[in-house]
Amino acid sequence: MTLDGETEERIEQPIPAEAERETRMTPSEAVDRMRINVPSRGNRKLRTLIDRVNADRQLKGWWHVANVNAVARMEINDHSWVHVQIVTNIALKLLRQLTKHGVEPALVRDYGLERDDAEMVVVLGGLLHCVGMAVHRDGHEDFSLFLAEPKLRELLAGLYEEPDLTVISSEVLQSITSHREYGRPLTLEAGIVRVADALDMEQGRSRIPFARGQVSIHSLSAAAIEDVAIKDGADRPVMIEIVMNNSAGIYQIDGLLKAKLRGSGLEPYVEVIAHIDTEAEKRLVPSYRLQI
Repeated sequence: MTLDGETEERIEQPIPAEAERETRMTPSEAVDRMRINVPSRGNRKLRTLIDRVNADRQLKGWWHVANVNAVARMEINDHSWVHVQIVTNIALKLLRQLTKHGVEPALVRDYGLERDDAEMVVVLGGLLHCVGMAVHRDGHEDFSLFLAEPKLRELLAGLYEEPDLTVISSEVLQSITSHREYGRPLTLEAGIVRVADALDMEQGRSRIPFARGQVSIHSLSAAAIEDVAIKDGADRPVMIEIVMNNSAGIYQIDGLLKAKLRGSGLEPYVEVIAHIDTEAEKRLVPSYRLQI
């Protein structure tokens, strides 16, 4: 994942085997290796928040259980702290890219708060959007809400006073509930978290089912995504550039990413382009037998 077109800043991503290996660790072993890295860029509240998150073993415990449920029990894609970190960094990059081009966050427009406060909302939305997976995959967005609300007040204690504390917490909760498939974001910040979640799609991040021999359009298309970059657009503030090793990856873009972009509020600001070298197209499976 390339987050910055100028610096080529990247997030290192574990291979599927490593994500599976983490599910077999003891909870303490898994939590001890978790560390969230987010560029604060002078946002002192954000720096304090990340320090608190990295010291929070309950939050990290939720991330571990969520990944056990996803990878070990349901055999779906990684939902570990690595997914959380990637989504959070993508969300923050999208927000900064948009504000750089003069797009105003809802917290600034509607409440007269600062851009730094909008950063707090998208970072917390990224960090907490799928903690409900620790309860169950089905309805995890709703489970995330009731786990997140008291945790938000704990993490933000002393950084905000009332009523701003309630404003920030409410906006984060909206971003959590809006990231679901049929979600309806009401703010730029919520739309950013929704789209950021869909952009954690690179090969090695979303190919656990394929690595286990589960061949379907979902697993094939996930395995086809090689790289995702977020850059300045030619005509719009944000360019999302996707590199594929196989045209099956179009399903991830046209079927899944498009669904998250529609209704996100980001449509006027984002352009998406996908590339594939047809001469070097990778054969993902030698043959396919229809299972009836």
